[in-house]
Amino acid sequence: MRNPKALAMEYSAAHLAYLAKLKRKQWVTAAARILLFVVLIVLWEVAARLEWIDSFITSSPLRVLNTIYNMAKDGSLYYHTGITVWETTLGFTIGTLGGAIVAILLWWSKTLSRILDPYIVVLNSIPKVALGPLFVVWLGNGITAIVAMAIAISIIVTIMMVYSGFQNVDANYLKLMRTFGASKWQTLRKVILPSSVPTIVSALKVNVGMSLVGTIMGEFLVSKAGLGFLIVYGGQVFRMNLIISGVVILCIVSVALYYAVAFLEKRLLKWQE
Repeated sequence: MRNPKALAMEYSAAHLAYLAKLKRKQWVTAAARILLFVVLIVLWEVAARLEWIDSFITSSPLRVLNTIYNMAKDGSLYYHTGITVWETTLGFTIGTLGGAIVAILLWWSKTLSRILDPYIVVLNSIPKVALGPLFVVWLGNGITAIVAMAIAISIIVTIMMVYSGFQNVDANYLKLMRTFGASKWQTLRKVILPSSVPTIVSALKVNVGMSLVGTIMGEFLVSKAGLGFLIVYGGQVFRMNLIISGVVILCIVSVALYYAVAFLEKRLLKWQE
């Protein structure tokens, strides 16, 4: 019979080897991503310099970097980015909180849920860009209309996702709460909300992108500042460098907002535990 201590050491060594292999795969994946990005950027620059592509239409990485540098130098980069981030944050916060409150009301009252269900489905199916001109007429051509567009996109998604998460809570937990005579408020606070944290986090991750989309759509229609305004203005004056720079900055902003929500996710999961 084998020595238990030797067997444990053998299993431990195998486990460490597996972890090392897994870590190597992660490094290879990360290196491949970076390499692919660098190759694409280099090919883009080379193609523009050798005139394989029309640099007036497609711009080039160095021209884009120069445009971003000049915008940072004169302060317009921070001004327009700050406006877009502020509008997105407002739309995301109001849309998420409003959607969560409506989802709680739908869970609280089955009658209300049955009444509002077809309206929520219809509102979800409407292309929100079609509501943009209405928001402009109703709310004016300022930040209010842009934030309303972001809210219109995010609130419906929140309602549907969070309410679906409430409905999927384990029925045994609910029976246990009823057995102990818990009120609806106690059930909501002790069971429904903690059990739905993964769904709420998923809704947050979806909403931060949807709110940014709504903000940019609103800026396309009515804004006098913001990243959406820069992109539209660049198209009007045929400045491709400005358009692509706006898109690049927009990508950076979207990644930053996503990781901000990921940080919030860790806090929520700790609260759930």
